[in-house]
Amino acid sequence: MALVAIFVALPVVLYGQFESADRQMRDLVTRAIQDRSALISEALAPKLTNGDKNARAALNDDLAKYASDGTILKLMFQPGEERHAGRFYFVASAPKIRADEVAAELDELGQRGILQRISDACMWDAANEIRYKQANGTVELLTSIIPIRAADGCWVLTSTHTTSEFLNTSIGRPYWETREIRVAAAIYLVLAIIALLVAVSIRVSLRRFRDVAAEISQGRIGDNAFSHRNVVPELSSVARDFDKLVHDLRRVSQQIRQNAEDKAHSFKTPLATIRSALEPVRRAMPLDNARAKRALEIVDSSLKRLLDLVIAAQRHDISTAELIEAPRVPTDFTQLVGDAALHFREILATKDIRLIRRLEERAIVRAGQGMLETVLQCVLENAISFSPRGGTIIVTLTVNSETVELQVDDEGPGVDPAKIPHMFERYFSSRPEDDQNAPPSGHAGLGLWIVRRNLETLGGRVSAANRIGGGLSISISLPRNGA
Repeated sequence: MALVAIFVALPVVLYGQFESADRQMRDLVTRAIQDRSALISEALAPKLTNGDKNARAALNDDLAKYASDGTILKLMFQPGEERHAGRFYFVASAPKIRADEVAAELDELGQRGILQRISDACMWDAANEIRYKQANGTVELLTSIIPIRAADGCWVLTSTHTTSEFLNTSIGRPYWETREIRVAAAIYLVLAIIALLVAVSIRVSLRRFRDVAAEISQGRIGDNAFSHRNVVPELSSVARDFDKLVHDLRRVSQQIRQNAEDKAHSFKTPLATIRSALEPVRRAMPLDNARAKRALEIVDSSLKRLLDLVIAAQRHDISTAELIEAPRVPTDFTQLVGDAALHFREILATKDIRLIRRLEERAIVRAGQGMLETVLQCVLENAISFSPRGGTIIVTLTVNSETVELQVDDEGPGVDPAKIPHMFERYFSSRPEDDQNAPPSGHAGLGLWIVRRNLETLGGRVSAANRIGGGLSISISLPRNGA
């Protein structure tokens, strides 16, 4: 909008500046012409006031000496006895007018009121300026009417110039009618149309690129989509760069997935080997050797901790790969929550935890299914791990006009209010580790951080708060239908 305002305001500002300069030029040229006319009148005055009829006979030749550069000089005479009658006689002119054209010239001047102005100049000794259009359409500017008084009457010298002679100024017409302004306006209009077409073309192309990006994110089109959809040759290199970027991102995503699987397999195999190798040691250990028994418990706990870290790292890498490549498609959140609850039913039964589901139907969001599955697993794992035996977890899913809200409430110990703002930070954990001899908890502090990262990528948010009756409540909000 700022560029449009500048584009519109610029010609207005420039026009004002140029018009001001032209006005000053008009004033200078007009004063110069008036001064020239006054000098001509002073040069003719001796011949007109001395009463020498022989000198007056050569007035046409005298006027011709001063009529240059398009100047039209006309000399008329009003006898003293006819001053009140307003009658004038056409005496001389330069260029010279034929005798048969004099009557028509006087009629023309009379119809336009110029003779009356000339008569007033003789009576009041006042100079005038008149602009009028001749019958042939030529616009002239009567720049001066100069009276010259003589004993036998009043002589009047008129100096007329066509507007085209005024040094390319706008004398005799509005400034916007000058050729330069009209040419400049035409050029500016053409440039404005070209700029508008370019802007529209770029806007259409960018909108097309946006649609392509949306389709790529939904997994509906394949490789080189930007180049195939581009119709502007100037944006071909940009389209190719976008296609290369998409290809590189997909390749990186595949590499992350492959590396996650390779690392998990590399770690799980030796861990399983160590666990198997401990079985003969466990059987051969005397039952009354408490110290050896405690050592084996620590080894088992450490192996479990390592396995949990491997699983957490694998989940983190796969989640990162899904952020890059997973298509955002309409997904039934209700069904995902129900499937997640079924996934944990054995763990819930083992810990004697009851899960209550309050789910509204058709809670549709736009997301990658794997990303939401990771979110649900992390949130439910967190609730189950903190819930006491015999406790209850309540999962509530509601659909609003613009959002889908999920709330998971548990009956665990809750979280220190000072630590709640840090719950979704990386490597944060609020699990107690009071006993240094106690085995590690088996949690890496990545689960809730992954939850927040995935949700923010999808345009959602997550928050936590302690329940009034005890326990923790985690709230998730996602845009409905990708809005």
